[in-house]
Amino acid sequence: MEFYNVGKIVNTHGIRGEVRVIATTDFVDQRFAKGATLYLAGKGNPLALTVESARPHKGSMLVKFTGYDNINDVQAFRDHELMVSEEDQEPLENGAYYYHQIIGLDVETLGGEHLGTIKEILSPGANDVWVVQRPGKSDLLLPKIDQVIKQVDLDNHVVKVELMEGLE
Repeated sequence: MEFYNVGKIVNTHGIRGEVRVIATTDFVDQRFAKGATLYLAGKGNPLALTVESARPHKGSMLVKFTGYDNINDVQAFRDHELMVSEEDQEPLENGAYYYHQIIGLDVETLGGEHLGTIKEILSPGANDVWVVQRPGKSDLLLPKIDQVIKQVDLDNHVVKVELMEGLE
């Protein structure tokens, strides 16, 4: 089974078993809904956890898991990733992609020039920025806007782009 990160437990909160989670998903309401199953990354197989409750708190989420009612029960969860299984991922609308689908794709200009491979995605604000690792050059930062990203072809493992002035 394949898993994908949706957040990181950064601390405990209070004494009743809540943890503070920095969410790394666009589907916060779904992922942290009551009854949702999340998996705690760790040594060995991921630990399945059921969300008992969740609420926003100062830019993060406070999450309580069923059966973990004490700070001592969740102390070991700190600094671990929370994940969902592949089958728990929701289908996306046309033109939207999960990060794991984009990272690793080859990047080419419309003229067929190979630029490099997408190594990570940054989310600084208004739009995502795709970081392209180029052989022998510094990384290329591509804003995820229609003027730059012209075609994403998952089947052929390639992204077609048109470089605007100043991007190179």
